[in-house]
Amino acid sequence: MRTVAEALREAAERLSATSDTARLDAEILMAHALGMSRSDMLLKHMRDPMPESFAALVDRRALHEPVAHIVGRQEFYGLDLAVTPDTLIPRGDSETIVEAALDMAGDTGRVLDLGTGSGALLLAFLANRPGWTGVGTDRSPAALAVAHGNADALGIEGRARFFLLDWLQDGWSEDLGRFDLVLCNPPYVEADAALDPDVRLFEPAGALFAGPEGLDDYLHLVPQVSGLLAPGGTAIFEIGHRQAAAIAQIARVGGLECAVRQDLAGRDRAAILTRGVGKDGPNV
Repeated sequence: MRTVAEALREAAERLSATSDTARLDAEILMAHALGMSRSDMLLKHMRDPMPESFAALVDRRALHEPVAHIVGRQEFYGLDLAVTPDTLIPRGDSETIVEAALDMAGDTGRVLDLGTGSGALLLAFLANRPGWTGVGTDRSPAALAVAHGNADALGIEGRARFFLLDWLQDGWSEDLGRFDLVLCNPPYVEADAALDPDVRLFEPAGALFAGPEGLDDYLHLVPQVSGLLAPGGTAIFEIGHRQAAAIAQIARVGGLECAVRQDLAGRDRAAILTRGVGKDGPNV
């Protein structure tokens, strides 16, 4: 019988045809099959027999199914989150939104996460700001179930509420009130964009694509942000790395000022929107 080490070498070689992170993928799948952490596996179990379930997991990954979907988990901002095909897989780029929010937030306040998906942005923020409460909205009941489960697992359920709402519907925000902070990772991919099969085939299209320029949801949502912000409040949107100028223009039409924060790769990633002086509050 093959050992864990031997099976990992073979799996990494096979997955190299479909993944840029073949060895890492194989290690995560093996640890999942063994029911232990990756570090524990690497330190103590490399000579153990390969578990029978591992081959089927590699087969799934070889067909481009994301590792996060196969194991049902994804790490984000230090949190271990459940994910399903009903939610986007949280990515490191989106941690830029959390970093910007934490830099601007005081000790107490109220935060809204629009299109919460797995709850990644909202829960990462609340986990680091225990004096805050939050609301997550999504148009997908299945996604909201994932977010609610993640909040429960993290012990944040008492500070987070979730509502089934669609920002494309009239009157969707009437009962939400106002917030010191609004977070949003909306669909922003161009309809004809070339995406990796891992994304295009397996992640929810409604959370990815937003018209020919990827701007449709910004055009609808950004002008409504002022009605959601408390005086002195801030909205932070994730954006595509070529969309900053367009988002700034949309914000100006809505009476908002826009600053941009870059991710670790130096690409524009977060649009930080505030009301100007004379627009019901000062800049933040």
